[in-house]
Amino acid sequence: MTEHAGEIVGKARRVIEAYAALGLKIATAESCTGGMIAAALTDIAGSSAVFERGFVTYSNEAKIAMIGVDPASLRADGAVSEAVARQMAEGALRAADADVTVSVTGIAGPAGGSAAKPVGLVHFACARGGVTRHLEKRFGDLGRSAIRGASVSVALDLLLEAVRDQPAC
Repeated sequence: MTEHAGEIVGKARRVIEAYAALGLKIATAESCTGGMIAAALTDIAGSSAVFERGFVTYSNEAKIAMIGVDPASLRADGAVSEAVARQMAEGALRAADADVTVSVTGIAGPAGGSAAKPVGLVHFACARGGVTRHLEKRFGDLGRSAIRGASVSVALDLLLEAVRDQPAC
């Protein structure tokens, strides 16, 4: 994540400032980033006014137990899918006292990819006010650290977009 470190700190600071100004709370639901989004946000002074909680749901079992992802979706679509990313964000919104949630699930590598779901494929979702936005990124096989860092950056962008002149994600 080092190549993205300065960019991530700046984005995380903007997220904390924007949400604090609006009195909104954030929760995260993370798989391939393993809590890196939560860490980026809580590295910023004043984050306690904004960051409600983070769910690190690395395993399918954690996705089901902690945030209510449907086991049938995991079987049918796989953990790295639009359906699961959406359910992660929506489940985190139900499970937390938050106004906006962001989720990330992907294949950071070096193993685990396939032709249909290559290393570098990451699905994101942002939920707010009954609206869930999905975003798919194909970063390519940049290496595990770079994929995870890029994913944190995109998740922070989604959180910023969720409050930038719009009522929902």
